[in-house]
Amino acid sequence: MNKLEQLKQRSLVVADTGDIEAIRRYHPQDATTNPSLLYKAAQLPQYQQYLKDSLNWAEKRGGDVIADASMKLAVAIGREILQIVPGLVSTEVDARLSFDTRASIEYARKLITMYEEAGIGRERVLIKLASTWEGITAASVLEREGIHCNLTLLFSQCQAVACAEAGVTLISPFVGRILDWYKASTGRDDYTAQSDPGVLSVTSIFEYYKSRGYPTIVMGASFRNTGEIEALAGCDKLTISPQLLQELQDDDGELASGLSSDVESQPRPAVPLSEAEFRYQLNADAMATEKLAEGIRNFVADQLKLEELLQKAR
Repeated sequence: MNKLEQLKQRSLVVADTGDIEAIRRYHPQDATTNPSLLYKAAQLPQYQQYLKDSLNWAEKRGGDVIADASMKLAVAIGREILQIVPGLVSTEVDARLSFDTRASIEYARKLITMYEEAGIGRERVLIKLASTWEGITAASVLEREGIHCNLTLLFSQCQAVACAEAGVTLISPFVGRILDWYKASTGRDDYTAQSDPGVLSVTSIFEYYKSRGYPTIVMGASFRNTGEIEALAGCDKLTISPQLLQELQDDDGELASGLSSDVESQPRPAVPLSEAEFRYQLNADAMATEKLAEGIRNFVADQLKLEELLQKAR
């Protein structure tokens, strides 16, 4: 077996792309999208009809045509993805709402309504939210309504702890972006898979969850190389770009040992993490603070580009 096939025996593989043809090629369990991936997909010739249909739908509704068309496009691509993958698709709440709990909840409810109107049950959709305190609080409300959430832009233990305590379905702790920060801040370029700060972060979160019996799924994300992926083989899920999926598929070597969920049991904290302690711990972690802010800015920038693309297509 090639390494991709070996990996699928140990972790559920998720395609980190909005490109439907790439998803068909690698047969992942799930797929995850974000504004950056949707913007890339929307520029491909085969997606032009999606843009037109989304705009026509939004114009008939009245209101904010571009905002509604953007949501409709995300749902349309998500629906197509779900015709291919047997599992779930993740669709993101507008990153401009990352610090607005109420607006995030309303946006998520609207996305789920649009999916249900398109014939897709909420059990097949994960709503993606940034791992801010407001995003996690929104997720706790949505989860109680049966709307399952994927908390993204997660770089620190305090974010992971808050998500578990909020009853979030799934988290996407980032690997490669953590490595990027450490390379830039230390000037080092000799990190191995075993010393990679992103790999170590996800390993710590994974072991924290398993040792305390939290059901929240850990899905490693944002990989820079296949060594990082192999080091995290055994993680509940791994979301991987088409390029790295291809590299794994082309490699007939033996997959590295990776993670084990067989860890010593530990008690859960007696007192849940408070908002004040969450904010203090996040603030104390320069890497997590900077990468969370940068990630939100980048998602907003690509959302604006997507809206500009829709505006030109009108």
